[in-house]
This record gives sequence, C-alpha cells and structure tokens, in this order.
Amino acid sequence: MKWFGRGSSRSRDADNESESRTAAADEHTRLLPNRVDSGVPPYLSPDDPAVSPYNLWTVRLVRRVTTALTLVTFLWWIVQLVSAFVTPPGLHTRGGGFFALSYVSLALITLSASLVFFSTPSKSARILGIIMAALFLLHAVIILAVRQIRHEEIWVGVVTLLWALLMSVWQLVADRTVQWGKEEEEERLTGRPETRRTLGEWLQVTLWTFALFVMDLVLILMTYNLILRAVDSSLEPPGKLYGVDNDKYRIHVYCHGGKTKTATEDVPTVLFEGGEDPVEWGLWQFAENAVKNGSIGRYCFADRSGIAWSDTAPSPLSAGMAMEALSEALVRAGEKGPWVLVSAGIGSIYSRVFSSRHGEDVKGILMIDPLHEDLLHRVGNPGRAFLLWFRGVLSPLGLERVSGALFKGRSKADRVWGRSAYQSGKTIFGKLQESLVADSLTKREVISSRVIQDQNVPVVVISSGSKMREDRSWEEKQRDLTHITKKLEAWDVVEDAPLQVWRTLEGRELIEKRLKRLLGLS
Repeated sequence: MKWFGRGSSRSRDADNESESRTAAADEHTRLLPNRVDSGVPPYLSPDDPAVSPYNLWTVRLVRRVTTALTLVTFLWWIVQLVSAFVTPPGLHTRGGGFFALSYVSLALITLSASLVFFSTPSKSARILGIIMAALFLLHAVIILAVRQIRHEEIWVGVVTLLWALLMSVWQLVADRTVQWGKEEEEERLTGRPETRRTLGEWLQVTLWTFALFVMDLVLILMTYNLILRAVDSSLEPPGKLYGVDNDKYRIHVYCHGGKTKTATEDVPTVLFEGGEDPVEWGLWQFAENAVKNGSIGRYCFADRSGIAWSDTAPSPLSAGMAMEALSEALVRAGEKGPWVLVSAGIGSIYSRVFSSRHGEDVKGILMIDPLHEDLLHRVGNPGRAFLLWFRGVLSPLGLERVSGALFKGRSKADRVWGRSAYQSGKTIFGKLQESLVADSLTKREVISSRVIQDQNVPVVVISSGSKMREDRSWEEKQRDLTHITKKLEAWDVVEDAPLQVWRTLEGRELIEKRLKRLLGLS
C-alpha cells in the first residue's frame, strides 16, 4: 500500500507540474505546442522556422495595421491620380496637385516596401527613415508658413503631406517593433540575439536601404524646389487676382493706360490673349511700347488657368469654360469693354470663343499666326497629353528649375512668367488640361463660336512666312481664318518672321499699324 501511495504521489506531482506548465502557457508556447514537454533541447537552431518575430501578437498586429494603412494610402493615391483628369468635388488644388501626388506616392512606396521587407529590420533603414520623416516635417513647415503655397495646395496638399509624414513615422515604429520582436524570440529560443544574416536577408536589407535612400534623395530635390516656390511667391503680380467659379480659383488680370475717345465714341480697350507662352513673355513688352507710341490707349490681359500668377482650375477645362472665367474676372475688375481682341497661336482659339459670346462689345479681332480648330489635334493628341502628365509627375523634383537657379542664373520672373515658366508644375497642369479636351470639348466650342460670330466684326490676320513655307496645311488654315467674318481688314504675311511675329521689327510695326486702324486712331 505504501508503494501504491508513493506512485500516486508521483503521478499527482507530474500532473500538477503539467497543469502548471499549461497554465503558464503564453503566446510563445501556444505557437510551439510540439516543443513543450517534448524532451527536445531547450534551445533551437537560429535557422529553425520557429524562431520568428511573428510569434509575437504585437508584431502580427503591427503588420495588419501596416497593411490597412497601405490600402487606405492606395485608395487616396487613386483619387489623386484621377484628379488630374477629372477633379472630384472639393478636391481641387490650385497649384496643380503634382506635389500632393508625389507625397502620397512616397507614402505608398514606403508602406508597400515596408511590408515586403517587414521581417528584416535594419539600423540603416531606421536612419534613412528618420531623415525622411525630418524632410516631410520641413515640407510641412514651409507649406504652412508660406501663404501662397498654402493657398495653392489647400487642405488636400496639406493633409496628404501630413499623412505621408505620419506614415514615415509609422514605418519607423514598425521597423523598431519587428527588431524588438526578433531579439525577443532569438533570446528566448536560441539563447542569444542573432547577429548574422543569411544571403537572402542581406539582399532584402540592401534593397530596402536603397529604396529609402532614393526616396530621401527625391525628398531633398523636392525640398529645393519647394524653397524656390517659396522664393517665387514673393514676386508681386503687376495686376490683381480675382476669384472666379464661386472662388474656387483666381485669375490674374492686368490693365494699363487710360480710356480715350474719338470724336464719336470710346476707343476700345485692347485685350491680349497669349499663345503657348504667357502674355508677359513678349506681348506685354509689345503692349507697353505700343502705348508709348500712341498706337493703343489702354490694354488688358489675363493669365489663363495655371499660367503665371493665375491658379489652376478644376478639370476638365475647355476654352469655353476658360472664357467664362475670364469674363467673370473682367467684370470683377470693373473692365467692361468695348474690346479689340489681340491673340497669338492657340490664344486665338480662346479669343474667338470670347468674341462669339460678347457680341457687340467686340469691335475688332487681330490674330497673330492663329491656330485653326482643324489643327487642334496637334495640341490634343494622346502622346502629347501623356508626355505632359509625365513631366507633371516629375515636376516636384524641380530638376530643370533647381539647375536653372543654381547654374544659369534664372530669376523669380524667369520661373513665374519668363523663359522657365514652362517648367512649373502649375503651368504643366494647365497645359495638360488644355491638351485633354483640345480635340473634343474645345473643338466643338470653337466650331459653334464660328457659327454665332458677329459677321460685322473687322478681322486682321498676321502670319509668319517662315511657318507657312514649312507647313502647307498651316498656310491653308491661315487663309481659312480670314473668313471667320465678312469684314476682313487685312491678311499680312511677314516673310522672315518666326511664329512670334512681334519679335521682329517689321512684325511689331505691322501689328501696331493694324491695331491703330482697328481702334480708329488712324
């Protein structure tokens, strides 16, 4: 009986010990049921699959949260991508939106790469991640401190930037959590933290470090470009900015000169419409000289959406929509005409739409190498639109703008309205909008404008001889544009002039001569 009692005591002790071990089971032992009480050595090989940070519920939770954040960021990236083509209500950025797209793209790449290399944390990745977060923070300070940039980016750009900053901080938290979990499990299961890495792990660490290095380099370039934007915002516009389309964006309007009268009526104001370049880059100087020469009395011009000081408009934006915004801006500026319209290149498309909608207020039309509606496919072809979009995506890097400022002495004026204005993300966005609807919405509006155009409005066409010699279809279309009304005043060909006819002395003199006649001053 004593023997039986001792056996029962041993059995009860074994059961109690087993129950004690079972009661003490935690997230580690539950994941390793075959290794508990199995008689295997207490430490495992570092290469054993059971030695993993995923044993910890904290690490698994961090990965799930990272996956959820990646999904949310991807959805916001889709919204930003679509906004360049069709702007969702309330998501219009007045600066073009390419900076916001860059921020969400960087956040998406960071989170996606973090998931791919989740189980291989590294010190180098954390250092580069800290630099990234610091650069995002610097961007936030600049944007919030500079009123003009804050106006252009509005809440969409600011929130996107703050989200990217938050995601960069989360990536650091996730990396550090995995590092902690890795050390915890290696200490518990192998007896010490593992310092060596397999070839596959080294490859992952190298790729992850390289990706973060490239993103930091991108952010550094964006920082320089953002600083240039801050510097350029100090350049005051010559005119004033007027809110249009329920104050969604602003149009810059500038007028100069005094109202004059002939013996019978007011002399019309000359309204300039730029071509591929801003009015300020060429035609403005011509207008100033014409006022000094007495060829014109008063003139106005307005920058189209995205050009010079004007904000970008929501997409899509056709010529008709742009002219409605111009009409609203002119009314707000107190400018009511009558008008003589002077336009160049694609600007003639806009002027013709404006003329057809203002009836008796337009007293004359002078077009310098005007673009014909049948040639709008050159502006609106898909290849050009894609190149503009691609340039816009790269524009936050400021590769040309920064190098121009550092090595070519480009000034604020050069970047806002001068020779480097085409490099601005805002201007590229405006050109992209123009291209997307040129051969569809805009073309239909111009065709309609020709039908309803007042046929008693005098028209002057001035063409580049050089352009007509190299492009016979251009010559044919120039001839057709002399018939948009029944009152053709003149069709002049300046033989050796480029498309910007006013850049030659003969061209300037001819334009002034024709303007004086349209204005009734000669």
